[in-house]
Amino acid sequence: MSRACELTGKAVLTGNNVSHANNKTRRRFLPNLCQVTLMSETLGQSYRFRVSAAALRTVEHRGGLDAFLAKAKADDLSQRARLLKRQIAKKVSEQTA
Repeated sequence: MSRACELTGKAVLTGNNVSHANNKTRRRFLPNLCQVTLMSETLGQSYRFRVSAAALRTVEHRGGLDAFLAKAKADDLSQRARLLKRQIAKKVSEQTA
């Protein structure tokens, strides 16, 4: 399992630890990932995702998983999230038609 957020694509960054003597050693900046269960109101099911804390705040701010996925770019999402986005869009279009 990669260390990347399934909803935003936020992943590991690399950089340097710089000492007082200006010695540089490589280090990794890891995203703050949480295992969460999010509910889809449209599909009536809950889904388990590995998301960053920032993405979780954004999901809450936008009004839930369905609203977040409707607004999200497909290239940022994981394969599972893309599939879920298509399923939600299909269900919404069926309900409006």
